[in-house]
Amino acid sequence: MGHGGGGAMSGELIEHLFLPAYGAAAAADLGDSAVLTVGSDTRLAFSTDSFVVKPMFFPGGSIGDLAVNGTVNDLAMSGATPLYLSTAFILAEGTELSVLGRIARAVGRAAESAGVQLVTGDTKVVERASGDGVYLNTSGIGVVPSGVDIHVRRARPGDAVLVSGDIGVHGVAVMSCREGLEFGTAVESDTAPLHGLVASMLATGADVHVLRDPTRGGVSASLNEIARASEVGIELVERLLPVPATVRDACSLLGLDPLQVANEGKLIAIVPAADADRVLAAMRAHPLGRSACRIGSCVPDHAGMVVARTGLGGSRVIALPIGEQLPRIC
Repeated sequence: MGHGGGGAMSGELIEHLFLPAYGAAAAADLGDSAVLTVGSDTRLAFSTDSFVVKPMFFPGGSIGDLAVNGTVNDLAMSGATPLYLSTAFILAEGTELSVLGRIARAVGRAAESAGVQLVTGDTKVVERASGDGVYLNTSGIGVVPSGVDIHVRRARPGDAVLVSGDIGVHGVAVMSCREGLEFGTAVESDTAPLHGLVASMLATGADVHVLRDPTRGGVSASLNEIARASEVGIELVERLLPVPATVRDACSLLGLDPLQVANEGKLIAIVPAADADRVLAAMRAHPLGRSACRIGSCVPDHAGMVVARTGLGGSRVIALPIGEQLPRIC
C-alpha cells in the first residue's frame, strides 16, 4: 500500500523498478504530465491517472468527478488547456448498475463543467474477489500555449511559493465518511478543475516557473519533489499555512500532518518574487483562488530540503512522506 501513496516509496518504485525495466523506451520527465512537441511548434500535454478512492461517494464529490478533475488538473499544471479525455472502467462483479450509472453521470457533468470531451474508453469486469466496486482511469490531452514554460526543475532561489487556498480538505472529507468517522463539522472535498485558474495566472504575463497540484502526499510531497528536482531549498512560514480549523482538529485527533493530506482542488505555484503580487491578485479574483496566499520562498540553503519556520522562532524539516497515511484517498 505504501508504494501507491505518492511518497518516497512510490518514487523508489519508479526509479529502481519501472525506469530500469523500460530501458531506452522510457521518455518520462516525471511531471504531472508530459509535454510533447508535434510538428514544428505545436505542444501537447498528455497525462494519465487511475482512481481507486474508497468510499466511491464522499462529501463534495465522487470517484467520477474526481477522475475527470484529477486528469484535467494534471494537464493544467503544464499550463495546458485540456481538450480530450478517455475513460476506462474496471468493475467488480456484482457492482450495481445504479451505482455505476451515478458515477457515469458524475463523469459526464464534470467533463461538461471543465469543457472537455470524452472521446474514447474501455470497460472491464473482474471477479468479485479481484476487485472492490469501481476503479476508473482517465487519460487526457491538452494544448500548451506558446511561450509557456512550466517545469518542476525551474524553481530558483528567491522565488515565491504560493498556494491557492485551504489545504488538506479532500483527505479529511474522505475520512469523515469512511469507517463511520465523524469530526463534528461537515467537510466537503475541494475537487475542482483548475485550468481556468491557471489561465488567469498566465494572463498576467508572469513567468510562472512551477505548478503542482498536491494530491497524494499533499503539500509536503509536492514541495519536496520541487526542491529536489530544482536543487533549491524551500522555506515555509508555518503561521502562513492555510490549514482550516476542521482539518487541523481532525489531523490532531488522528495523528496526521495536514501537509501530507491529499488535496484535489488546490495548486502550488512557484513564481519570481517580483511577479508574486500580481499572480496572487489574479488568483484571488478567480472563484477557486479567493483564499490564495504566499506561504514561503525558495532559498539557496539546504538544497533539496523543505523547512518550516515555527511560531516559536525555530524550524522543522518537512520530510517527504514515506508511504501512505490513508489508503485510497484518490
